[in-house]
Amino acid sequence: MKGASSEGRFVIDLPDSDAALALAGVGNQTLHSIEALTGASLVIRGLELVVAGLPTQLEKAVGVLELIRPLWQEGQIISSVDLQAAFKAFDKGYKEDHASLSDHILVRSKRGIHLRPKTIRQKAYIKAMETHDLTFGIGPAGTGKTFLAAVLAVRMLMERKVERLVLTRPAVEAGERLGFLPGDLQQKVDPYLRPLYDSFHTLLGMEKTNALLEKGVIEVAPLAYMRGRTLENSFVILDEAQNTTSAQMKMFLTRLGERSRMVVTGDITQIDLPGGVLSGLVEACDVLEKTDGIAISRLTAEDVVRHSIVQKVVDAYARKDS
Repeated sequence: MKGASSEGRFVIDLPDSDAALALAGVGNQTLHSIEALTGASLVIRGLELVVAGLPTQLEKAVGVLELIRPLWQEGQIISSVDLQAAFKAFDKGYKEDHASLSDHILVRSKRGIHLRPKTIRQKAYIKAMETHDLTFGIGPAGTGKTFLAAVLAVRMLMERKVERLVLTRPAVEAGERLGFLPGDLQQKVDPYLRPLYDSFHTLLGMEKTNALLEKGVIEVAPLAYMRGRTLENSFVILDEAQNTTSAQMKMFLTRLGERSRMVVTGDITQIDLPGGVLSGLVEACDVLEKTDGIAISRLTAEDVVRHSIVQKVVDAYARKDS
C-alpha cells in the first residue's frame, strides 16, 4: 500500500485482475457504494485503486477497504451487506473485532463463495453452536439464524461429525386448511418447509440436495413427525420455533440423542399462535437461560444481513411497538 499525498489521494495496489473485478463489482457498483458511504472518490486504473477526497473521507474509505480486503483479495463477491457491516464496524470503533470475521470461513458454497459470519454477534452465535449440544438462536428476520445453522450442519456432515441432518418447523399457519391442499401430508406441509430447502440448495446445489433427501441423509419434516423419536448422530434444526406451544417445545427438546447437536431458531416478535397461547420458545429461553451446556444467542437488527431495507423495516416496527 502506498502512502497518502498532499493532494488527498491514496493508492492501493491490487494483487490481480480477479481482485480488481471483485472490488469494482458489476457496473462498478461496489465502488459506487463505497463512495456513497464515505464521500470519497474511487477509481481503478489497471491494478491500482486510487482513492481521493478530504482527509476524513480518505480515512473512512481506506478503513472500509481494509476491512473487506480478505474478500477482494480472494476475488470474492462483495455484497451490500459486507459493505454496510464493514462501514458500521469502522464507524463504531470495533475494526479489530470485525477484521477477525474473515478468518472464520465456514464452508464454500456451490457458487464458490466463502461463507463467513458478517457481524460480531453472528460469530458468537456460530461459536455457541460449535461448542454446545443445544443452542437457541433468537432474533429478527434476516439475521441469518437458520442459514448459519444450516451452514454449520452441512460442514459437520461433510466432516462426518454427524450422519444426517434433520430440519423441522411447525406449520401453525396451516390449521384446517391442510385438508384442502392436494397431495399427501408431506406435500401439504412442503410450502411451510420451503425456506429450509432453499438454504440447502444454496449450500449444496439442487441436484446434491435432492440426492441426499432421497437417501434420507437430509430429512425435512413437520414438527409433528418428531414425536416418539430419538435423534442420534444428527444435526437437528427447529426453525420458526416461536410458533411452538410449550408442549411441542418440550417434546422436541427431549428428542436429542447421543452424538447429536440441536439448534432452535425463532423470532419472538413474530408469534402466530392464537391469543393467550404461550410461545414454547419464549418459555424455553426463560426456563433454560442459566442451564449448563445450553447456549442462548440473541441477534439484533444490527445483525440483519439481507437487503439494507430489511434492517430499516425491522427498526421501524421496533419503534412502533416500543
